[in-house]
Amino acid sequence: MSNQTTSDDPHAQPVQRFWDFLINALIVGIIRLALALPYATRIRFVGWLVERVIGPVAGYRRRALQNLRMIWPDMSGARHAEIAGKCLNNLGRSFIENYSAQDFPARMAENTPTGPGARALEQAVQDGRPVILVSGHFGNYEATRATLVARGYDIGGLYRDMKNPYFNAHYVKTMEAFGGPVFPQGRKGTAGFVRHLRKGGQLVLLFDQHVLYAPILDFMGEPARTALSAAELALRYDALLIPFYGIRQTDGLSFEAILEAPIPHSDPMTMTQALNDSLSERIKQTPEQWFWVHRRWRADED
Repeated sequence: MSNQTTSDDPHAQPVQRFWDFLINALIVGIIRLALALPYATRIRFVGWLVERVIGPVAGYRRRALQNLRMIWPDMSGARHAEIAGKCLNNLGRSFIENYSAQDFPARMAENTPTGPGARALEQAVQDGRPVILVSGHFGNYEATRATLVARGYDIGGLYRDMKNPYFNAHYVKTMEAFGGPVFPQGRKGTAGFVRHLRKGGQLVLLFDQHVLYAPILDFMGEPARTALSAAELALRYDALLIPFYGIRQTDGLSFEAILEAPIPHSDPMTMTQALNDSLSERIKQTPEQWFWVHRRWRADED
């Protein structure tokens, strides 16, 4: 994503940089304050802050409610509000967990991956076969990545640059702190991503955001543009395609790291629809854990 403004105003870029600087300063202040607190207090504090203050002010709560009303129109408004609130709380918790570069991975190292995909991953590594681990913005996917890295897996990741360059600089460092190489979207990053895969490495991809002009598939009963890249890479490099989830537990602090059975190789559309179906089922089970704040079903021209 470009960091440059599209405005014709010659003063727009300096003004945008100024606002980027101020917003980043606010974010850094919150991070530093939170990191000074004991771990459990830190996680609860930022969860509360995003749920009660940042989420509503930024419009995230409104967007979550819009999405919920579209997907579940017969659900009560009170239930919509409950899911939206808990979604924002989970978003805040995930954010500060990912900045807890020592505490969070140390806690996740105590986890044991579960599900049929855990054994499939182990066997693939023994055989030198590449693996693509695919998830959505659900629970905290970094919980499972940290769990696997602690067990010696060299899990790489592909990330999208943030629009705010000041925030992006320390955002990338937090991902690198979890171990395993990370690659920016774009030609250079994709080249490194592919080299890692060709060597029999393991990679993480998130697939549940709108991608301009991508094929339209079913997601939660509604048409949604969905990138086929994970399935296409799996077919091209004979990689296992494993859906995975870091599911937050009722204490709000611990996680279950689940690796589902690999998606059978067929064609990109069928395989990607299987990924959509897998995530949809997880959302139906615990809707509070998905990031309803994304514009998942938006039109291309928006």
